[in-house]
Amino acid sequence: MRVLPRPLLALFVVCSLFSLESNAQSGNPSADKAALDQAASAMFDVRTFQQASVSPDGRQVAWVESLPGKDRQPSANSAIFVADVSSPEKPWRLTAGHSRSNHEEHDLSWSRDGKRIAFLSDAGSPGQLQLFIADTNSRDLKQLTQLKGFLASPAWAPGDQAIGLLVTENATRAAGPLVAETPDEGVVSEDLHEQRLAVVNLASGSFHMITPDDLYVYEFDWSPDGKQLSYTAAHGSGDDNWYIASLFSADVASGAQKTIIEKPGMQISQPRWSPDGQSIAFIGGLMSDEAIVGGDVFSVPATGGAVANLTPDMKMTASWIAWLPDSASLQFSGIADGGTVVARIAVSERKLVELWHGEERVADAPYDSNMSLADDGKTTAVVRQSFTRAPEVWVGKVGQWVQVTHRNVGLPQVWGKSVSLHWKTDAGTVQGWLTYPKDFDPAKKYPLVVRVHGGPSWAVMPYWPTRWDFSMALPSQGYFLLQPNARGSYGQGEAFTAANRKDWGGGDFRDIMAGIDEALNSAPIDPRRIGITGWSYGGYMTMWAVTQTNRFRAAVAGAGISNLQSYYGENKVDQSLIPFFGASVYDDSAVYAKSSPINFIKNAKAPTLIVVGDSDGECPAPQSYEFWHALKTLGVPTEFVIYAKEGHHFSNPAHSQDLIERTTGWFNKYLLKAQ
Repeated sequence: MRVLPRPLLALFVVCSLFSLESNAQSGNPSADKAALDQAASAMFDVRTFQQASVSPDGRQVAWVESLPGKDRQPSANSAIFVADVSSPEKPWRLTAGHSRSNHEEHDLSWSRDGKRIAFLSDAGSPGQLQLFIADTNSRDLKQLTQLKGFLASPAWAPGDQAIGLLVTENATRAAGPLVAETPDEGVVSEDLHEQRLAVVNLASGSFHMITPDDLYVYEFDWSPDGKQLSYTAAHGSGDDNWYIASLFSADVASGAQKTIIEKPGMQISQPRWSPDGQSIAFIGGLMSDEAIVGGDVFSVPATGGAVANLTPDMKMTASWIAWLPDSASLQFSGIADGGTVVARIAVSERKLVELWHGEERVADAPYDSNMSLADDGKTTAVVRQSFTRAPEVWVGKVGQWVQVTHRNVGLPQVWGKSVSLHWKTDAGTVQGWLTYPKDFDPAKKYPLVVRVHGGPSWAVMPYWPTRWDFSMALPSQGYFLLQPNARGSYGQGEAFTAANRKDWGGGDFRDIMAGIDEALNSAPIDPRRIGITGWSYGGYMTMWAVTQTNRFRAAVAGAGISNLQSYYGENKVDQSLIPFFGASVYDDSAVYAKSSPINFIKNAKAPTLIVVGDSDGECPAPQSYEFWHALKTLGVPTEFVIYAKEGHHFSNPAHSQDLIERTTGWFNKYLLKAQ
């Protein structure tokens, strides 16, 4: 397939966007513009929280929150706030700059004595993060680094004499596969910027790298005596090789490295050293993205040895773990039946006790269900949200949290109620969320749009939508929205997550179609007016769906995959496919071919809007080109929009607004007119 040269590609993008700006509403004649504007306000104006962290002594809580740009323009700014748990209504801002100026400040870490906070800030050099520490009583501030590159994840050593830090020297972009890729030009090379583990000594001010320059480090944890570090790492491209990362430890003084688990046969994340120094726990399983952790809880002796699954056959998915002070138990939070669960595991007995389960998302980032735990093993800090409650910071014992922030008071809910549906398939019980239209009238019949989540190893939990959740504007226009957690999703146990191995488009698609039947039985939905949409794996499933059935009257495929065979050689994360398909495309092309929508393209009849970022490394634009070209050639109504300088996760709010309006207009054109 011929890819447009960069200048022509940019021209194509600009023309597409100008086209939308001039006629978005003319292509959307039935839109309730006031309701759409209100929906956009609810999604764009929400203040989000990246992190909520309780101090080790449980007396203070700190958090990171987003700061809006002017007129919805791009803003990378965020701010850190601190409050006493006893008087949370009086927070103060922790910043390396002026209190009335905005910066990029995040990645906070409490000292072990609870008196200082380490954090990253670009206040001294815009665009370049540096490591700072601040005393929470005197508020004295000190800058610890003068580095060039990308910094992440500071963590205090026991004794508070040093801070560990991830450093990518001379990096050209932030780490991770979701951001826009730096375009290749000239001779394409394999030169890499490795993210390494470094230690800053507070007494001497010295800075030294712990890990070698040919190893990419993802996460780390200190041993309880502060003499060693455990970490997950792999050789080669950081974005790609997270899927095959091993577990290592290193001596802080000498840098001597030891392999604890080599080639674990699963993705591993969140290494956690037990307080007695004897074991390292971690989460292992089948995961789709570095940012979306899920699986069972495992442990391994800190010196290496047999790996033990502590939660075999668990019917939920762990996404965050922490040891309790006695080293005999672990606490975890995760996903169960479409909601959040908090539980404890007695390690020796492998006994699991559920502490709390709710129909909401308890998380400190968009993709996880993390929390922070104080040294008492009881006090936690969390970010809570649901379909009816915008995110806020809460603190307290599990299930007895007290609200700390009130940043999102007054945001309008412009969608109806959301109910949890369950249905039976050959995979067992499948769960999903059905959101009702705004101003629902039971005497009417409504169109339905199915939104398939990304992953597939992920799940939809109750959430307040942000500007990236473009499909949640549809209920404001009179749509039901079904979000199924089909096989391959988190929340029903690891066997359920792995149930679509070598079977993309098979059982998972059957689960989705059965979910539509359940929605039709549960609510007044017009079976003649059903659409489908999704992003990433959801975009793939949208392309697959319109080639497998004519049940859908319209589709919007975001960052999709049309041809798994060509996709293997185009994306930046090809290692992610082997756990799902069992082999590379070069060793077993047939297993990729049978799940490729392009091989069934002549069955497609549904009008399909296709959208993608031009710098998407996970689902590159040529995949969307291929599907669009085929539909256009076959005479199927289609439109293709490429967004300039965007990766898998859009950074420009104007593009998010554009996508919301265009998606709504597309479905209104092909679904509402069929009334």
